[in-house]
Amino acid sequence: MAISRSVLLLALATTAMSLRANSPPTNYDEARVPPYALPEILRLAEGSSVADVATWRARRRPELLALFAAQVYGRTPAGRPAGMHWQVIAVDRAALGGRATRKEITVWVAPGTSGPHFSLLIYQPNGAAVPPAIFLGLNFYGNHTVHADPGIALPDSWVPNREKAGVTDNRASAAMRGVETAQWQVETVVNRGYATATIYCGDLCPDHADGLAGNIAAGFGGRPGTEDRPADAWGAVGVWAWGLSRALDVLAEDSSLDARRVAVHGHSRLGKAALWAAAQDERFALVISNESGCGGAALSKRLFGETVGDINRQFPHWFARNFRRFNENEAALPVDQHQLLALLAPRPLYVASAEEDRWADPHGEFLAAQAAGAAYGLFGQAGVGSGALPAPGVPVGDALRYHIRPGPHDITPYDWAQYLGFADHWLQSH
Repeated sequence: MAISRSVLLLALATTAMSLRANSPPTNYDEARVPPYALPEILRLAEGSSVADVATWRARRRPELLALFAAQVYGRTPAGRPAGMHWQVIAVDRAALGGRATRKEITVWVAPGTSGPHFSLLIYQPNGAAVPPAIFLGLNFYGNHTVHADPGIALPDSWVPNREKAGVTDNRASAAMRGVETAQWQVETVVNRGYATATIYCGDLCPDHADGLAGNIAAGFGGRPGTEDRPADAWGAVGVWAWGLSRALDVLAEDSSLDARRVAVHGHSRLGKAALWAAAQDERFALVISNESGCGGAALSKRLFGETVGDINRQFPHWFARNFRRFNENEAALPVDQHQLLALLAPRPLYVASAEEDRWADPHGEFLAAQAAGAAYGLFGQAGVGSGALPAPGVPVGDALRYHIRPGPHDITPYDWAQYLGFADHWLQSH
């Protein structure tokens, strides 16, 4: 019997609630948001203003990247490892009823085939006149969960909450096949003329407190644990972001795909990873953050919904240990998330929220996108404007776009319709 996605989400929510029992009360009242000052996007550390693109690229952008690396996400190893290599493991040229080709690629990040590796799953439309643009993102529970296709291989790595979901074996279960089908919309994306590619985030770094000692993270600097790593060493979000760039390395050498037109996307914690990946790697042509919340698109200094303290206590492995210095001390943060969004300029960026997802602070996500418009303006690009939070279902903006929709924390067909239209405009017509 297939395991419902709702059972998996309930297990995760129950765990999160128990972990935050001793945290300060959550603020869901706009009247209780404290006064705060956002660090300026266009002001250099020495105090002068950034007035042109050349100064932004040469000075301010590197300053901001260094601050986020040191204080929030941890430092990322530079570039593609010298020993990284890959092999196409399986190809089905008649997938999805003959409309697509399915490829599965194993990528090793060191010489040989016994070390850390991950699996990249790709669906691409058959009969495309030109190599298609690509949607690339991480998934939560294994590549076999993004579609019910029985040909997708089951992962052999750790997958979260299997026992709570009724799966006692700590290996991937066929019962989980297709549980994320609605959230991935693989067939809709392919029918629209795009390829879609994904990696299971646990192949890169298992999403638990001991995950930094395993998988890809173990291949860099020995096997540092969550608590004994250097204070500015990367956390899981950094590892996941790095994996997205390594997937782009693979896509760039496939002549049947157009790696110059890759939309990197992510939901929730994996939206945080997509943003950090694109901030560091300007090869990503378009970026989508779906309800990425604290440590993603939402402002930290607002103290609304999830806070820096909440996220670091519940998920001590996600960020650099340095980030914990700002638990209940967000005012001292030298950066905020509007500056992360600004690092994506001038590339098209879509930030989306859900009305019932107050934990992720939809208003804070909108305000961050609004403030990031200063960097987009340097490039002559339009942001989301200076107005109030838009009504649900009314997207605003241009190269920097935002919507909030009715409903809870999720990624829905409505969201996908907006992202595909956004990609049609920026990846297909430019």
